[in-house]
Amino acid sequence: MTLPFVHALARDRFFQLLILIGIILSFFVPFNLAAWPRAIDWHTILTLSGLMMLTKGVEQSGYFDVVGRRMVRRFATERRLAMFMALAAALLSTFLTNDVALFIVVPLTLTLRKLCEIPVNRLIIFEALAVNAGSLLTPIGNPQNILLWGRSGLSFAAFIGQMALLAVVMMASLLLLCWFFFPNKALNYHSGSQAPSWQPRLLWTCLALYVVFLISLELKHEGWGALIVAAGFAVVAFKVLKSVDWTLLLVFMAMFIDVHLLVQLPALQGSLNGVEHLSQPALWLTAIGLSQVISNVPATILLLNYVPASPLLAWAVNVGGFGLLPGSLANLIALRMANNRRIWWRFHLYSIPLLIWAALVGYGLLIIS
Repeated sequence: MTLPFVHALARDRFFQLLILIGIILSFFVPFNLAAWPRAIDWHTILTLSGLMMLTKGVEQSGYFDVVGRRMVRRFATERRLAMFMALAAALLSTFLTNDVALFIVVPLTLTLRKLCEIPVNRLIIFEALAVNAGSLLTPIGNPQNILLWGRSGLSFAAFIGQMALLAVVMMASLLLLCWFFFPNKALNYHSGSQAPSWQPRLLWTCLALYVVFLISLELKHEGWGALIVAAGFAVVAFKVLKSVDWTLLLVFMAMFIDVHLLVQLPALQGSLNGVEHLSQPALWLTAIGLSQVISNVPATILLLNYVPASPLLAWAVNVGGFGLLPGSLANLIALRMANNRRIWWRFHLYSIPLLIWAALVGYGLLIIS
């Protein structure tokens, strides 16, 4: 398992770019290697590791094949299937968070291509955009909303009311894009596709471990939860552990360290000192722009030190999830799971125009409302 892991890192251009950025930033900030581990959000890393193992277990159980076969029979055209997957991703993200939603819909999408001809990369891109649009609705849809909800003092329902207009507009925009970019042609089934065979024992093991993992997260013992999941698969199906993309965790660790170094830059710290005095348009653009560089969750944490958890800030950092790849960690998760190099630049062909649209229309709606 060690040799494939090393080969995967050697081919991972994004990880290598993050390492290069970290090295460059180290020359401009005080070098404190001991502080780097504290810069990593270990809760996120451990949660991701558990979800990656559980999702891979369900995938290898063959159950996605069963579900996928039923879906392609129900949605006869490419457009209907795409719109359903986008809506499902958005709905799941409202109460399971955007990351968890992707761990469900992306493996299912990868299974669908075994059954019929679909533009799988384009569909995964739209699913990534859909979870960003859907998750902004609720206080528990994504990490930045959890932070904002806690600081705002709003009730659960009041927070949804605050975000509802933006969520409706973004989902309507995304479905309209789906209608244009996915043709209304019949799905072309692969000939000779065999009936799916799946392993109920492995599936039930995954479900049992998932319950244990959720309980561990609720009790704030995500480390023990991830360890129990790993031990369970080591006994029942060790091949699951060998198939997980463990390099994704290193990518996230490198991102956390790079953000830690970036926010220490004297130029950035100096510019943030005047954030509380910015006009509404300037704060709107600052929150969106900062999200593009350091991701919307760190941007939210940083800006909450200077400005209150206002509707403007909540809308801006959620809009910032669109656009460039670092805007939301969910973007990275979706594209990594696709395991296709071309998807990285194709993602921006859809996400950047959507960011511009969201920034312009979102601010106009915010002012009117």
